[in-house]
Amino acid sequence: MPSSQIDPTVVISYAEPYRRIAVIGSGSWGTALASVARRAGREVIVWGRDAETVHAIAERQENPRYLPGIALPDGIEATTDMETALRGAEAVLIVTPSKTLREVCGQMRPHLPPGVPVALCAKGIEAQSGMLLGEVAASELPGHPIGALSGPTFARETVLGHPTAATVAFNFSYEDRLNPQDSPAARLALSMSSEFFRPYISDDLVGVEIGGAVKNVIAIACGMMSGAGFAENTRAALITRGMDEMKTLAEVLGGRRETVTGLSGAGDLTLTCSSTTSRNMSLGTQLGQGLKRSECFDGAPVVVEGEVNSVSVIDLASRIGVSLPICEAVHAILHRDADITRTFRDLWSRPIEGEPKALGFAFEHPFGEPAR
Repeated sequence: MPSSQIDPTVVISYAEPYRRIAVIGSGSWGTALASVARRAGREVIVWGRDAETVHAIAERQENPRYLPGIALPDGIEATTDMETALRGAEAVLIVTPSKTLREVCGQMRPHLPPGVPVALCAKGIEAQSGMLLGEVAASELPGHPIGALSGPTFARETVLGHPTAATVAFNFSYEDRLNPQDSPAARLALSMSSEFFRPYISDDLVGVEIGGAVKNVIAIACGMMSGAGFAENTRAALITRGMDEMKTLAEVLGGRRETVTGLSGAGDLTLTCSSTTSRNMSLGTQLGQGLKRSECFDGAPVVVEGEVNSVSVIDLASRIGVSLPICEAVHAILHRDADITRTFRDLWSRPIEGEPKALGFAFEHPFGEPAR
């Protein structure tokens, strides 16, 4: 057999799943992941702030606020008490908005059993510090392995059992490489696996986190152009060049470009940029149609992660000297009242660059502003 066709993967026959998983967050994605873990045979408890939602999950096996009309698997526990949620937990999934992560970690700290791994299931960069969410969690929860679960996943489809794949990422210690079956990444991936949910394992937490944070901003850009009446050529260009921005930022921060071509990067980006089921795509579409921000989502105060992330992503990129033209355009429109049409016209008429960048030159665009 030609060497290019040889699969060097060693199949490990045994890894021990975590018995009990705590899901911190009772929104749509938290509920979906609780359902995934329960269907995989785990003991599952959900923590949430809203007592009515928590009661509905525990007593009626439903989440009428976020996933109306969908029956959840039997046996999911739920509570509003953090100590109860973390008692006996062998692994924890944090599924709260990125802006609340530091606060939630602080609430968890006194009750989290020693050494229990924590996987972050929100996506973003902390606005004030420019820290990746994994860095935030590590600073608040010392002594606990910190990872992420990320990928092309809509909560409703996941809880309904549509085949779904995602990436579980933890940085690997020397011991993890010697005995990968004992690593938090492998054990959590096995713990969530079922005939409908397929996790992949990664040791590149930075690459996975950057993919998750930046893709939301690119999705807003795709929505803006779609709402403004542009078609598939434009969206494909934004997705492709947006992925290049994700790769560039990940690489500078110590991640791998290869990671960004996987589920947590290209996969998540493609899904989020393809459907208004995504709040990021939906916000962009409404803005592109000419609605003011206050008019979007019928005036409801909907949190859109990409809107928040656009600030932190650009702040971080500016500090480390990385150019992210699409993210910069979205930031200017959302936060500096830039005109959508002019901003994207300027984006398209930037200097003509090489692809790949290794060519090392660029030419002024004949319809662009002269370089200063």
